[in-house]
This record gives sequence, structure tokens and C-alpha cells, in this order.
Amino acid sequence: MKTAKGRPAAYPLADQAGLHLYVSASGAKSWRYDCRVAGRRHTLTIGQYLLIPLKEARELHTDARRAVGKGVNPAVAKRHEKGAAKLAAANSFREIAERWIEAHAAERSAGWRTALAEAWLENDVYPLIGTRSIRDLKPADVLDAMRRFEDRGARTSAERLRSMLSQIFRYAVRNLRADSDPAHAVKAAVTVPDTKHHPTLKLKDLPAFLQKMEAYPGRIETHLGMRLLLITFVRKTELANARWSEIDFEAAEWRIPAARMKMGEEHIVPLSTQALEIFEQLRGLSHGFELVFPNRSDPRRAMAQSRFNDMIRAIGYTGIFSPHGARALASTALNELGWRSDAIERQLAHAERSKVRAAYNRAEYLEERRAMMQAWADMVDGIATDDNKVRPIKSASA
Repeated sequence: MKTAKGRPAAYPLADQAGLHLYVSASGAKSWRYDCRVAGRRHTLTIGQYLLIPLKEARELHTDARRAVGKGVNPAVAKRHEKGAAKLAAANSFREIAERWIEAHAAERSAGWRTALAEAWLENDVYPLIGTRSIRDLKPADVLDAMRRFEDRGARTSAERLRSMLSQIFRYAVRNLRADSDPAHAVKAAVTVPDTKHHPTLKLKDLPAFLQKMEAYPGRIETHLGMRLLLITFVRKTELANARWSEIDFEAAEWRIPAARMKMGEEHIVPLSTQALEIFEQLRGLSHGFELVFPNRSDPRRAMAQSRFNDMIRAIGYTGIFSPHGARALASTALNELGWRSDAIERQLAHAERSKVRAAYNRAEYLEERRAMMQAWADMVDGIATDDNKVRPIKSASA
């Protein structure tokens, strides 16, 4: 059989009980099995001669003969196995995870994709569950991946990994590729160290910060973005990835879609007159691109969020203030001035503590929030334009 060569017409070299070596005209050789099922002749291709030795070919032939004895067509069974394998590969955890990454890549930074999502998945998750069907995965599988981080002493990263996996499972559920989110069941399995709160300022410290910020020689987009963070108190990732389609100048609203919100729910930001003016300036700087803050090297991607941190570091406020600290600053001041905590929390887009309250319309307290956001913007604007002195903000009672 080793010396068999191609002829003008293909031919078989018999072995036993229907098993033969099929030699094509080109000389390519494969093991085949001729059989009869329900009175009809069928041929099963067992595999290539170079990949399957004679002993293994005979073992596979024996298995096929057993199937024929039970009335099963081995050729049809093989096609079904291939189809099932193909379907399983299409529904593997890796396949679904990569689709999830693609679905969110446009709204995230390149660093998120390469340094976080892909690196964690490639190094710690795919080797464990990458080829398995996402529908078959259990909480124990998620915990195994988390333990890799915990064993390295990275307990916070272990929880962040679990959160990312939970997003992938929920994406699979929404697309009918999975039935549940097994990552949710192990939410508290790894003890996470106490969170260090983002540094923030007191109201009395805001004038000096604004003065330093005004003197920062960076790009105008960074200045305007930091000003928006202060008067809208959205998260920096929500601002950096803002799109013009979300801004309604006529209604004076910014509607951030659920896909970009931490809590997965659309969020309405009432825009003060100051915020509208800043967005108008930014519209002239974005040169018609979809993003409010397009990346200068690749306008299809958003500006790096680190630009805000770079500004804070350059003006000497590292460890004293952070972009996220703008939210705490506004929350503290507004609470002290008597604005209703429910309206403040709703504007901060914090998670509702009650499932009943979470079912309320996302526009809850909207008119009250409009007045509150304008009052806060007036105060920040007054500090920035009136000798950097704190002027009394309009209180809720007023």
C-alpha cells in the first residue's frame, strides 16, 4: 500500500470486510469503507492514509461495522458529528467572548481591549474554558478562573474578571446562546480589599483648582471635557465615549445609552446652558466625526480617558482630586444645600437599592434634576468667572 501510485483512473486496494485504500488519479490515498444499510450501498471516508495508520484505520472500521450492524449509516453519523462539532465551536465561550469584545470595542479604549479584556481572557480564561460550550459552563468554572488571580494576590482583579465574565454571559443570554449567568452565583466568592475612594475636593478648595486648571497649557478638548465632568458629574468613560447622536440640543438633554452605562440602564443628563455652550464648542472641534471627543490619530476611536488624569497630574493635584472625584464633590455640596437625595442619586446613576424603585421610569425627578443641574453649573461657572470666589449656590428651597 505504501508503494501504491496514481493511475489514469482511481482504484481501490482491498484490506478486509469492505475496508480499502482508495488511490486517486493524483496518487492521494484515503481509507474508505463500503457498506450496505437498508439495502443501499454507502461509502464512509475514514481519513487520510498519511494521518491514519493501518491499525487505527482497522479500529475505526470495526466501530463503523458495529454501527452498520445496528442499522446506523456510519457516513450519516459522521456528518452529524461534524455538524455538532461545528455548532459547538460556534457556541464556544471563546467565540461568544470575541463577539462581545467586538460589540463593545467602539466605545472602549484600545488599552481596554488589549491590556484588559484580551490579555485576561487569553492568559487565564481561554486555557480553562475557551473551547467549551458557553451553555454548559457552571459557577465552578468561573471560580476556577478567579482563583488564578486570587492565588497571585490580585483579589480585586479576580472580582473585576468575574464582572467581565458576567457581562459576557449576559451578552450570550441576550443573544440566545446561553440560559443563565453563572458568574453571578460567585459574586462574593473572593474577598475584595476595601475600596480606596477617589480623592475629591471640598467646595472651598474648588476656586484654587479651577485657577490651576485654567492655566494648564493642554489641549482645549481636555479643558472643556474637565469642565463638563465638573458640571454634569458623569463618569469619565461615559464622557470620553460620548457621541453626537446622544446630544439633543433642542431638548437640552444628553441620553447615554444603556450599553455605555455602568448599571446597564439608559441615563438622562439634563444639560445646563453652560453645558450646552461647551458642547457647541466641541462640535466645532470634532470636525463632523461621530464622537464628541475623537482621537486625533484615529477619529474612529475616542480620546484617551487618561488625558484628564494627565491634566490633574500636571497641575499638581494627584492624590488630591480625580476626574471621578467631581461626582463626590457635587453630591456632597448638593446634599448639604438641601437638594433631595433621591434626585441626586438618580442623577449620579447609582444602583437602586430596591428592585421596586429600580423599575421606576429612568426619567424620575427629571424636572427637579434640571433645576439642580442648572444651579450647580451656575455656581461652578460663577467661581470660574468671578475672581475664583465661592458664591452661594441656589439651594433646593430657593
